[in-house]
Amino acid sequence: MRQETSTGGSQYQDQLDAIPTRLPVLPLRDVVVFPYMIFPVLVGRQSSLRAVNEALDHDKFIFLAAQKNSVIEEPGSEDIYHEGTIAKIIQILKLPNGLMKILVDGVVQASVKRISLREKGLEVDVDINFERVAMDSELDALLRHTSSLFVEYVHLCRNVPSEVLVAFENTKDPQRKLFYIASNILQSVDVKQKILQLTNIREQLHEIIKVLNSENDVLKIEKEIDTKVHDNIAKSQRKFLIQEQIHILQDELGDEESSPDLMKLKEAIKNAKMPNDVGEKANEEFNKLKKTPPLSPESAVIRGYLDWIVDVPWHKKTNDNLDVEHVKKILDEDHFGLEKPKERILEHIAVLNLVREMKGQILCFVGPPGVGKTSLAKSIGRALGRKLVRISLGGMRDEAEIRGHRRTYIGSMPGKIIQSMKRAGVINPVMLLDEVDKMSMDFRGDPSAALLEVLDPEQNSVFNDHYLDVDYDLSRVMFITTANVRYGIPLPLQDRMEIIELPGYLQHDKKEIARRHIIPKQLKQHGLQKKNIEITGSAIDKIITGYTREAGVRNLEREVASVCRKVAKDFVSTKRKNGLRKKTKTKPFVVNAQKIEEYLGIPKFRIRARPETSRVGSVTGLAWTSVGGDILNVDVTIMKGQEKLTLTGQLGNVMKESAQAALSYLRSNAGKLGLVPSFYKGKEIHVHLPEGSIPKDGPSAGVTMAMAMYSAISGKPARSDVAMTGEITLRGEVLNIGGLNEKLLAAQQNGITTVLIPHENMKDLSEIPEKVKEGLAVVPIKNIEDALCHLFLSSTRKVKNRGHHSHVQHI
Repeated sequence: MRQETSTGGSQYQDQLDAIPTRLPVLPLRDVVVFPYMIFPVLVGRQSSLRAVNEALDHDKFIFLAAQKNSVIEEPGSEDIYHEGTIAKIIQILKLPNGLMKILVDGVVQASVKRISLREKGLEVDVDINFERVAMDSELDALLRHTSSLFVEYVHLCRNVPSEVLVAFENTKDPQRKLFYIASNILQSVDVKQKILQLTNIREQLHEIIKVLNSENDVLKIEKEIDTKVHDNIAKSQRKFLIQEQIHILQDELGDEESSPDLMKLKEAIKNAKMPNDVGEKANEEFNKLKKTPPLSPESAVIRGYLDWIVDVPWHKKTNDNLDVEHVKKILDEDHFGLEKPKERILEHIAVLNLVREMKGQILCFVGPPGVGKTSLAKSIGRALGRKLVRISLGGMRDEAEIRGHRRTYIGSMPGKIIQSMKRAGVINPVMLLDEVDKMSMDFRGDPSAALLEVLDPEQNSVFNDHYLDVDYDLSRVMFITTANVRYGIPLPLQDRMEIIELPGYLQHDKKEIARRHIIPKQLKQHGLQKKNIEITGSAIDKIITGYTREAGVRNLEREVASVCRKVAKDFVSTKRKNGLRKKTKTKPFVVNAQKIEEYLGIPKFRIRARPETSRVGSVTGLAWTSVGGDILNVDVTIMKGQEKLTLTGQLGNVMKESAQAALSYLRSNAGKLGLVPSFYKGKEIHVHLPEGSIPKDGPSAGVTMAMAMYSAISGKPARSDVAMTGEITLRGEVLNIGGLNEKLLAAQQNGITTVLIPHENMKDLSEIPEKVKEGLAVVPIKNIEDALCHLFLSSTRKVKNRGHHSHVQHI
């Protein structure tokens, strides 16, 4: 504990005269000792112990200097402040653990003149900073101001005892007052050291005033915050007591429903027309709410639950527009093509005309991005006159997103299904479950499993959300789901839906969509009129073939928008000047194929043309991609080397197995096919499918790879105008494939005249538009030998016929 020394003026002067010019140094950690103060110091470092012993051996005077960094164990001359206090050791106490506790009496300020490192530690030559102070009005004003600030500081600061003011008021000497204040301010070493670095008492007082002003401002803010917190707590407690008193009085009076909010809530429960069991549950929760204190957390949970159960529709519904012609007109207005889904919707409307209510209407539109799945669902809602709500399932991985969270969890709420029903406000909306193939699962559950109940017509009439915990009837909802790929939908979920495939648009479809929908829409959005701009059919074809490669029309719409921006720029530059229309009239802007390249730059895509001449070891196949069909070149070369099959072109496992099956068939049937039985001896067969950066997989290229290997082994060139597709077996049979519509379109666009398809796919030709089959000779094949007959004209004489004839369908 610090306390003031009491020595007379003459004694103090004698003490100053007795101070030697060279003194040992005692570095202090995290503390600054001022003159006129007695302070205990615990000494433990060897260098510090030597310095103390040196002082005790002589006149007990020692120089106290604060360390700049308290972490340093053995400070040097640069690690201590050069302004400090000369003190006298007045008491020592040696402790059993080798430490020493000393009591020092601060005598006077001093500055280091010269410092040196001796065997016993640091020693300094000092200049004593002391001068007699003559009181004047300025100094008196400074002292008074400083004293008032210090008194305020002591009253505000909880960590400074009020007893320090007693000793302070009994002190009259200005310097003693100054250093007494400095030693009792709770500040860092750096701040206190600034006071020691000043030698003029007026400057020191100004520095202390600055520190006290800053500290008092901070302490006042802290006190205000404490006061506000205390007032808020007191107010909350008072409010709670009053509400409890009101609650007790209401119980005594028996008028428990007098609260306007509760009366309003009870009326809402009555008007909701819930089923009997749901109404009983709601009334039970309402009675529980009346008995629960309003400030209780349980009260907010119950109130939230009742708000949800009241807001969800229980009886309100929209009337369907069952005019078949009206629905057909709306669907045709909004979408071109898509005959299958349109027909299915019209069938549904026709049935509703007869039975008025039909359950189990769950449709799933599967198709590539941009073919109109989501917009078709919106059109269905508009055509029926029903409200549409959309739930995006992409990336959903928590089962509670569908079923909701139980009320035991903080912040719980119903699942997406009930939320959407509340948003719709009716019991018979069209609910669009978008991207049903993009759901995933983790430790929180599988949302696709939760959808099994939602999409099952036999179960969804009693759908139970974890939050509501009552049965909710979803049987009147028309569910429409969308997906990009069928295999991404779990099989149990597929079993509950009627899946309608939406194939990619053909080129003439895209052209018609652009003409009917995209161009008028973009002209309107860009402030253009039909009389200002004319986009020719050749320009649309150029955009479709040269700047888009997709099954849908999203990129087509982007490119048309880009053209409209370019035209708008040209239109404004020619039609406007300084914001005013020119009086001259100009012809409409005609955008043709040449203008398209000027506006959009070099075409991004090109049609991969088939080889003009027949080549050995090179056969054309057909592939299905998510953006439509494409041709697939298979190149095979044979060279000397190890007897192995090398496959390149970033092939998947299924395609690699197809290549291995093709080679195994050729080896096992070499004699029948007219090949040298030992053709593979000392040979390496290399199969490559360009383009190498694009991943490829699937079994439908099996027959193509078999034919390419046969061509390379036999040395016979394969026809370049023939393309094929089909999975093969080790017996040489050709199995059916998918994506026939897209593959035939790719063949047509790339100049193929003959297409070999599996015989089992002939039944699918009836569903393919005539425009796709136009100009193609579609040949069904049952086995690899049938393909040889059409790909290698000279092979018909050499290959043994199995007793059947392939049928060629010329379109």
